[in-house]
Amino acid sequence: MSRVQVRTGLHLEPDPARVVARLFLPGQEFAGTEDPKRTGVAARVLGLSERAVDEALADVMGRFSSQNDDLEETLRHHGEVIADRVHAASSLTPNRMMLLGAAFTNEQSIEAAALCNPSMVAHPEQADAPDGGLRFIMSVRGIAEGHRSSIGFRTGSVDRRGTVTVDPADPRPVAGAVGRGPFNKSTFHAHLRELGQDGEGATSVLEELDEQFTADELDRELHRLRGRRGNSRAANHSADRLWQFSERSFSSRFADDVDVSRRVLLSATPAESHGVEDARFVRFTDDDGADPVYLATYTAYDGHVVAQQLLETLDFERFRSSPLLGPAAANKGLAIFPRRIGGRYVALSRHDRESNFVAFSDDLHWWGEPVRLDTPREVWETVQVGNCGAPIETPAGWLVLTHGVGLMRTYSIGALLLDLDDPTRVVGRLDEPLIATTPDVRGGYVPNVVYSCGALLHDGTLVVPYGIADSSIGVATVLLDELLDALVSD
Repeated sequence: MSRVQVRTGLHLEPDPARVVARLFLPGQEFAGTEDPKRTGVAARVLGLSERAVDEALADVMGRFSSQNDDLEETLRHHGEVIADRVHAASSLTPNRMMLLGAAFTNEQSIEAAALCNPSMVAHPEQADAPDGGLRFIMSVRGIAEGHRSSIGFRTGSVDRRGTVTVDPADPRPVAGAVGRGPFNKSTFHAHLRELGQDGEGATSVLEELDEQFTADELDRELHRLRGRRGNSRAANHSADRLWQFSERSFSSRFADDVDVSRRVLLSATPAESHGVEDARFVRFTDDDGADPVYLATYTAYDGHVVAQQLLETLDFERFRSSPLLGPAAANKGLAIFPRRIGGRYVALSRHDRESNFVAFSDDLHWWGEPVRLDTPREVWETVQVGNCGAPIETPAGWLVLTHGVGLMRTYSIGALLLDLDDPTRVVGRLDEPLIATTPDVRGGYVPNVVYSCGALLHDGTLVVPYGIADSSIGVATVLLDELLDALVSD
C-alpha cells in the first residue's frame, strides 16, 4: 500500500452502442484484383430493379440513420469508391449508388471490447470552467472487434477542491475526414537516411519541393521521376519508398459543431490497419511565445509491426499526423516534455522495451540515441519499466509517472522526479506503487493491469486517469505535496 493517499471513485465503462459506419470489403477480395465484380456483391446490387433498390435503401435508412450522422453521405461516398472499381459510376442513380455503398459498409462498435489507457490535458477553451477549477480533455483508447483500437475523447472538469467530473459522452461518434499530407522535407530525408536509401532519385524529387509541401506537389515530382527516360531501377525504388512513406502523413478534421466527445480518430493508413493505440497527449508551449499546441505520440499497428506517430492539434478539431523516426522512437511509448529544455525538444523513451530513457530532438520528428534513465529494480517492476505519459513540471522537478510490470505480468503505476535543467538525472523515486491492482479491479480484457497515458496537475492536485485491466477507466487524485514528500532520493 502506498504511503500517499490516493482518492478514487470515478469510473467510466465502455459503451458498445457507440458505432461508426466504415467501408467494408468482405474478405478483402478487392485487394490486388482489377475486377471486384468477381465477388458477386456489386453485380447483385447492380442487377436489382429500381423498385427493389428504393425499398432496400429505405429499410437501411430507417434502421441505421438514427445512430449514424449523415449516413446518406457516408453510403454515397462508399458507393462511389466501389462504383469506380467496377466502372459503373456514370450509370447509377443516386439511390442505387447509396445502396451499393450500403453493401460495402459495416458498423464498427468502437468500444465493443474495452475503453482504457487515457491521457488528460487542459481544455483549449476554459470559458465554462468552474470557479477556481479547470476544464480538461481526456483522450481514451477504444478497443473494437478484432482488437482494433481508436482514439476518442471525453471532456470534464476538476474544481478547486480537486473533485473530478466527466461529462456524458454523446452516443453518436463521428470519424474524422482524412486527407493525405501535408509533409515536411526533413522528415523524408531522415526516413531515407534511416533506410540507407537517400540516393540521387529521391534527392532530385525532394530538392524541387519546399520544406513543407502537399500531396499533389509530391505526386507531381514522383510522376516526373518515374517518367524520365533511362531512369535507374534504384531511382524508381526511391520513388516507391517516398510514396509509401507519404502514406504515414495525413490530416484529419471535424466540423466545429461536432462535440468533442463525438470525435474519434480511426485507422487512416496501411501502417495503422490494425489500430491506433495509447495516445500520450501533452500541452506544449514553445519558447517563441506562440499559442500552445497539443502534441501526442501514439502507436500505429499494421498487424505485424508497431510504429510511432506524432499527432498535432491546436483545437482538437483539426489534427495532423506524421511519423516519428530515429533510435529513440523505436518500439512504443515516446512521451514528449511540455516545453524545450536547453533549446531542444525532450521526450521519454522505452526503445529497448525494458527501461526508461530520455531522448532529444531538434525537429520533433527525429529522435537520436537516448540516455538511459531508469531500469527495473523493485519486485513490482521486475519485467520492465516505462512511462505513463508526459512529464509534469513542478517546482521540485519533472514529475514522471511510470509503469512497472512485475510478477504474473502485473502492472503498477509508480513515479520518478527528474532534475528540471538536466532531465537525464533522477533526483527522487517512489519505492512502492502509487496505484496498484486490487482484488476488485484485477479482472478484465487484460487482467492485472493499471495503466495511464498522462496525468494533469491543477492547483496542487494531481489527477491521474488510468485504464483498469484494459477494460474500463478509473480516475484517481493525489495531493502533489504528499507525493513529493514520499519520494526517496535516488
